[in-house]
Parts: sequence; structure tokens; C-alpha cells
Amino acid sequence: MPTSDRTAQLRKGVLELAILAVLDRDECYSIEIIDRLGEYPALTATPGTVYPLLARLDKAEKVETRWAEAPGGPPRKYYRLTDEGRAALAEGSTAWTALSGAMHHILHLEGAE
Repeated sequence: MPTSDRTAQLRKGVLELAILAVLDRDECYSIEIIDRLGEYPALTATPGTVYPLLARLDKAEKVETRWAEAPGGPPRKYYRLTDEGRAALAEGSTAWTALSGAMHHILHLEGAE
């Protein structure tokens, strides 16, 4: 899916929240996160985008990691939310709901006039 500069800028702020939401459901390794984001074309992300976000979330103690053996391959680094990550997800979810609702309203209201 080709993205415009505007779309790319909008996505930057959303991907971290999307990653937190993915990890709220399940512990995942990085490629699983990328695959789950890819289920939603507007959230498709590359490893070059996701890995730095995961590193930032780890440094901020919003996720914790563990290594586990993978069947038939090298060990995988799994990510899961911490309490700080759950709080960030709740805060981000509330902010996103308010922001997206306001934008939806103003776009449709302004377009109707």
C-alpha cells in the first residue's frame, strides 16, 4: 500500500499505540507484531519501523522481554506489556478515542456545510 507523506506522519504517532494494543492481547515476538499490524493495511509496518519502537518501549519500561527457543530456528525475543505499558495503552486509547471522534465529527460536519 503506497503511503503519502501525510499518511506516514499520521501513522508514526499511531503505531506505538497499535503495538501496545497487540501486546495487550498476547505476548509476541517482533515478526508476529509486524504480521498482526499487517492485517490492517493502514498499519502495515516494516521491521525498520517496528524494531526501534520496540526498543523505545523497552527502554521506557512499557514492555518487558524474554528469550525463548523457537521450533527449528534461532531463539526469539518475546515482548509483553508491563504495568506501565498497560497504563500507557489506557491513556493512549482514551486520547485516541477523543481525537478520532473529534476528527470524524469535524470532517463530516465541515463537509456537510
